Amino acid sequence: MASSPKRVPIPRRGVDYRGRVVLAPMVRAGELPSRLLALRYGADLVWGPETVDRALIGTERRHNSATKTVEWVKPKPGADASTACDNVIFTTHPDLEANKLVFQIGTSDPERAVQAARLVAADVAGIDVNAGCPKPFSTSGGMGAALLREPDKLCAILEALVKEIVPEFEIGISVKIRILETPVETEALVRKLCATGITGLTVHCRTTPMRPRERAIRGQLRMIADICREAGVACLMNGDVVTKDEGLRLAKEFGADGAMIAIAAEKNPSCFRSASQGGPLPWRPVAEQYVQTCMDVRNRIQNTKYLLAQMVPGKEKAYRSLVQSKCYKDVCTALGWEHMVERAEQLDFILKLDQRTAGKQKKETKRKAETQDASSDGQAKRAKAAAAPMPPPTISPEPAPPVEQPQVPVSLAT
Repeated sequence: MASSPKRVPIPRRGVDYRGRVVLAPMVRAGELPSRLLALRYGADLVWGPETVDRALIGTERRHNSATKTVEWVKPKPGADASTACDNVIFTTHPDLEANKLVFQIGTSDPERAVQAARLVAADVAGIDVNAGCPKPFSTSGGMGAALLREPDKLCAILEALVKEIVPEFEIGISVKIRILETPVETEALVRKLCATGITGLTVHCRTTPMRPRERAIRGQLRMIADICREAGVACLMNGDVVTKDEGLRLAKEFGADGAMIAIAAEKNPSCFRSASQGGPLPWRPVAEQYVQTCMDVRNRIQNTKYLLAQMVPGKEKAYRSLVQSKCYKDVCTALGWEHMVERAEQLDFILKLDQRTAGKQKKETKRKAETQDASSDGQAKRAKAAAAPMPPPTISPEPAPPVEQPQVPVSLAT
């Protein structure tokens, strides 16, 4: 009788990545509305956007009764505490995603990683360390893909999280990496990572210098999946996966346990709908549902606009008006959703997005009033001048006639 494959135990509150197709961690497309929409359309798990440890440390956990969300907030640096608006660092909706949300942390230090993770661990199903982001905002601080060049530091971070967070909060720790230049280098790295006690590893099948437009390299994937399986660690594949069905098929083909979708989910979150459910939907109903979700959780208009700009085809007539919109009413008007305008106006008032229009109207009203006052004042002055008695004419004495001077003969040169 064959023995069952080795598996790192999944903590009581944690989640197993096996057999799952999940939403990738993305800076903008990983915000709350995008995660909720991905879950609505069939994502098994969702990753939050990379949140840097230093940004999270010092935050206060608050419950927002209006949106039924939990927010981690901190005052803006240098601002007057009595008047400053709080900076919302991270938001989650406990009722809709608590047991399906993996929090991704950007870190380069074991102690800070633990300190930050401890703030959110009770509200999420897992903590994932970002060791794959190639962008300067991450690598410049020694985070993201920069950790691939320092495997000992990366392992120390994972070991610290496994030691401190897993027993206290009963959730799993995972890591997301990229492939290295050679299979030998990648193999050595993956073996080290799998020995830290993590429950999951996601591999983006591109090297650090590669960009999304370049085709994913899957030649090392089976080797990585085999190492993970030997260690009992779940392996997710990432890179050029466009639908849930394709993710499951590719995972089976290369021996991975599941798949992660990024760009395709940013453009159309309904990519998580299986073929049996009808597959991905057209952009219009998806975009409308997205805006409804954004209004439900009072999402920042800048983030809402950015994601809509990915969903709405650039050739659409509404696209130009959309990118020029300044508030939710503008968005709904641009896309022809008249049935949502009233609600959008109410939200704009709450979020103070209507101040732009109100400010212009106030300035215009003030300008007209000043013009009218100036005109009235001018008319009054002219009327007063017309009614006033004419002053007596000023008579100046005639000037005395000039005194004749004697003629002096002038000699002419000859």
